Amino acid sequence: MLNPHSKAVLQCVFSSKQNVAMWLKKQPMRKLILTILTFVIALNALAQVPVKLQNDTILKRLTNAPLSDTIAVPSIEQPLLLGQSLLYKLRLDSIKQTVPLDYNEYVQSYIDIYTKRKAMYGDMLGLSGYYFPIFEKALKSYNIPTEIKYLSIVESSLNPHAVSRVGATGLWQFMFGTAKAYGLNMDNFVDERKDPVQASYAAAAYFRDAYEELGDWLLAIAAYNCGKGNVQRAIDKAGSRNFWDIRRFLPRETSNYVPAFIAAVYVMKYANAHQIVPKTAPFAFKTDTIVVRNFVALADVAKAIDQKEETIFALNPSYKKKIINGTAIAPKRLVIPKTGYQYYPQLFEVLNNDLEMDREVILASTDDVRDLRKKTLPKREIPQPKLIVHKVLPGQNLTAIANQYKVEVQDLKVWNNLVAATIIPGQKLKIYPDTVSHKMLPKAKPVFVNYKVKQGDTLSSIAEKFDGVTVASLKQANGLKSAKITEGMLLKVM
Repeated sequence: MLNPHSKAVLQCVFSSKQNVAMWLKKQPMRKLILTILTFVIALNALAQVPVKLQNDTILKRLTNAPLSDTIAVPSIEQPLLLGQSLLYKLRLDSIKQTVPLDYNEYVQSYIDIYTKRKAMYGDMLGLSGYYFPIFEKALKSYNIPTEIKYLSIVESSLNPHAVSRVGATGLWQFMFGTAKAYGLNMDNFVDERKDPVQASYAAAAYFRDAYEELGDWLLAIAAYNCGKGNVQRAIDKAGSRNFWDIRRFLPRETSNYVPAFIAAVYVMKYANAHQIVPKTAPFAFKTDTIVVRNFVALADVAKAIDQKEETIFALNPSYKKKIINGTAIAPKRLVIPKTGYQYYPQLFEVLNNDLEMDREVILASTDDVRDLRKKTLPKREIPQPKLIVHKVLPGQNLTAIANQYKVEVQDLKVWNNLVAATIIPGQKLKIYPDTVSHKMLPKAKPVFVNYKVKQGDTLSSIAEKFDGVTVASLKQANGLKSAKITEGMLLKVM
């Protein structure tokens, strides 16, 4: 039996109840078809409802850390089975490249949700012009499908300051332990999880390892949310390597994560079809990258090149104190809008004016609310370089000064940004006498422990158990060409 609403729809099409009855009697199958069309029409109408625009600007959102959880994956308990549309499936098929973009009721549910978030997706369409080329370059360097860039939409809404309820941070929402395992640094000056470049290369490396271990891109995407171990356990329970088969054995958030990703790809590709208009991005300009070897305030850089402080902060989101802590030994990267020659003198002065401040670097402790427990390797003290300022005397040259402090002439040039070997009396030179060239250091005896691989272990999960250990260092120490490991394998942990 048709419900009253479906009958009413029929009566809008036909002139009388008798015509409706005759139509249904002649073609019984049309009952089902009409019911499906009714739901589709209703859902499409809902998708066009305008959403009130937010007052906050994109720039303010990018320069202020949000107060609440930023994971944009609403929970779907029971999807509407009759909400599926052949049109959406055809559109997804047309944009599919390497990563499967399956269509079903779960994907449709997220399409319905995301197409109503017109303001948010308008912001992200504008920001994607700046961030996506960065992501694509990193992904291509590891031979990862560039469609993976859309995962950042689900992860952080393209906000480098995004923080989830469990502490995942940045555009790619790295947990503290995973970030350390893939070589990202977090200390009192910098959080590289917020660095668009560094975090993108770390994410690409993770996906390379996840695909090597799991052999399927949807499974690799699921692993990015809940970990490779959880996905492998779900595979074992389901007896299948198909995401939709193992979905019920995954954590709830992960089971919704993949359909949310597919829906995000669809909405970003077909925004125009849903009246989603791209916003003007705050980065609608070309940029330059500068290597900085001093402590420099981002506010001073903004003033020197006549830019808003918020713009420079947004381009360099990883600096916690809004100060670049560059040194001659560990220079840092500064991104600025491409500027005219008339600003070069002021900018040069700012970049070479070393700020006087406390320079002690304190490594960050975990901000994972699950408080990961770590096994600690024997401590290896790394001495901080001692700085001496030498005032050049009459008749001195770089060779004489280098011999005096037992350093290399090339080191003197690097520490002091010298292009030529010419120096003048009274000139002040930075010297790090405790810094010795690697070729002069005796080879240290490697310190390592043995680790026996357990069921469900992955290289990243093992690296997270040890301080200072990364996936790359595990591969190197054990001569591994891929991330695949097996239960019972004995690994050296350096």
